[in-house]
Amino acid sequence: MHNLTPSAVQLVDFYDDGEHTRHFHFRLLEEPEITTHEHHAKWRHTQTGQFFMLSVPTFGEAPFSFTEVPDENGYFRALIRRMGAVTSELFELEAGQILGARGPFGAGWPMDEIANKRILAIGGGCGLAPLVSVVNQLIEHQNYTQLSLIYGARSRQTQMLNPERERWQHIIPVYNTIEEGGVNGGDNEYMGTPSDILPTVLDSFGELPEIVLLAGPEAMMYSLAEYLVAYGISDHTIYLSIERRMHCAVGTCGHCYMESKYACTDGPTFRWDQLPKN
Repeated sequence: MHNLTPSAVQLVDFYDDGEHTRHFHFRLLEEPEITTHEHHAKWRHTQTGQFFMLSVPTFGEAPFSFTEVPDENGYFRALIRRMGAVTSELFELEAGQILGARGPFGAGWPMDEIANKRILAIGGGCGLAPLVSVVNQLIEHQNYTQLSLIYGARSRQTQMLNPERERWQHIIPVYNTIEEGGVNGGDNEYMGTPSDILPTVLDSFGELPEIVLLAGPEAMMYSLAEYLVAYGISDHTIYLSIERRMHCAVGTCGHCYMESKYACTDGPTFRWDQLPKN
């Protein structure tokens, strides 16, 4: 039987990171390494690509990706866009407030499959969030043979995770695309969408990427996956992080049902050849 009791977490701090978007820093109040409760101990084993449910008392809860999974002291991060009642109230809170969190949930990125490969990561809008921890982990352990990132946003004002992308671009190729407002002439900023720059990035690999990681709007990911397969990349080496409204996170409410699968339990990470397409 699922335990739906949230763990107590503290809002440590936050900073604005894009239009109507903030990067939040949380801390589990129970020490993960000493707790005897199973649903607390699970936090210690969070995998990159999983998600959690954040609860704002009296306002409800909502799912969010980890941009930084819980460390040994229970600190973790998430990028959150102001979109509804829960996030609107969260944006009114001050550091030090106590909230609730359930998790971790779902299937993360297949790190064993990804390691020591030629990897292309593509994120759009808030969809870059599920890619942050995997990119950080790959860079930290240097367990890739080639790694490039494409990030698409509507405009410069809506670009997110700016500190992360600034740091990454000194280590790996980062291609930032924007659709409105023009570019600033920087070497890594391009007018258009990830689809527009994709052929150039693929050519830069020499050999085709062995792994592709996609995160962002479903229409964008599906279109890119179809293009990549037509380009010659195997459909079982393309992975997508699917965002759905996950009310329960344990596969009982049915809100994230996808044919025979649930985004919350079978995903949010899916391999393209195994993903229901309807």
